[in-house]
Amino acid sequence: MGDRLAVDGGTPVRRSILPYGRHEIDEADVAAVAAALRADWITSGPRVAEFEDAVARLAGVPHAIAVSSGTAALHTAVFAAGIGPDDEVVVPPLTFAATANAVIYQGGTPIFADIRPDTLNLDPAAASAAVTPRTRAIIGVDYAGQPGDLDALRELGRTHGLCVIEDAAHALGGAYRDRPVGVDADLAVFSFHPVKHATTGEGGAVTTANAGFAERARRFRNHGIASTPLDRRDWRYEMVDLGFNYRLTDIQCALGLSQLARLSQFAMRRAAVARRYCAAFADVTGLTVPTVAAHVRHAWHIFPVLLDLDSLRVGRAEVFAALRAEGIGVNVHYIPVYWHPYYRDRGYRRGLCPVAEQAYERLLSLPIFPMMSDGDVDDVITAVAKVLGHYTR
Repeated sequence: MGDRLAVDGGTPVRRSILPYGRHEIDEADVAAVAAALRADWITSGPRVAEFEDAVARLAGVPHAIAVSSGTAALHTAVFAAGIGPDDEVVVPPLTFAATANAVIYQGGTPIFADIRPDTLNLDPAAASAAVTPRTRAIIGVDYAGQPGDLDALRELGRTHGLCVIEDAAHALGGAYRDRPVGVDADLAVFSFHPVKHATTGEGGAVTTANAGFAERARRFRNHGIASTPLDRRDWRYEMVDLGFNYRLTDIQCALGLSQLARLSQFAMRRAAVARRYCAAFADVTGLTVPTVAAHVRHAWHIFPVLLDLDSLRVGRAEVFAALRAEGIGVNVHYIPVYWHPYYRDRGYRRGLCPVAEQAYERLLSLPIFPMMSDGDVDDVITAVAKVLGHYTR
């Protein structure tokens, strides 16, 4: 292979790109979808309820409401929490924009609070400092699959009368103090996008132990209508809220049910890849592996590393380009939300959350997904060592 980087004309570690994430579909998934297509219901049928029951059991709560995407789940949760105009919601900046966008959809205002420098999750102290008389909720993000500081966020919610929403889109199957992700929040949100732990194609879910929140969420995902096609006995129905068409189909839920049957298998493989990375990179100059709290079970949606730019001759952009040239599909999660032009135009300015901004400049996500072979993992380890070795001061 030689030491010359592929970006400089050398031979790459891989000839084809290894993506940072990928779904796994097997014949059981195909058969489940085919059976749904041959059944009486294609959408809003019995498989939706079965899928919701399965998700609720995983989250350890009585209610799960399946919706059309993780973003729809966030919007539904914010609606169920009663957020409206003039309300503020504390959110972290190191997340996909949908976390904050959902607040704006309801007329509320996202208030960005900084993250912890170790886990990169919302810092409870920063969240507390961001609370004002207008604050109505906190959204904590389980960044990369590691549950946030849920005890502290719940206590903050109790102290100020705030709804605690857990954006667990990265954390299906994770645990906090031996409790499943979803138990410790008033509302939790999951995603079933193809790069997540189990997929419905596109899809999401809201989970809660609160029957009132659950009823509001069910109406909201169906245009605000108080009844469903399954329980309606004549032509009459009542729209009691201004909702959206956020329904998930029986076809998608059939796929989801089949996928959830292999969730523990998927989780074990993600954890095994993460262990290989942590061991291989423990003493590599130029990067830091993720810090994992002792009291959580990390779900490893992504594997984010922090580059030590002081020990490198180049910046993150050059390392990113070099790894891509080696066939490693690295990514970056995430640009701080308030750096996006839409938020800049709303008056948010850089410097608001310095820990998140400094982390962003150093972040890279390495490939991690259940279908990765040991050879794929070896390729990532080889490429990272090759690139960082070349760029070390």
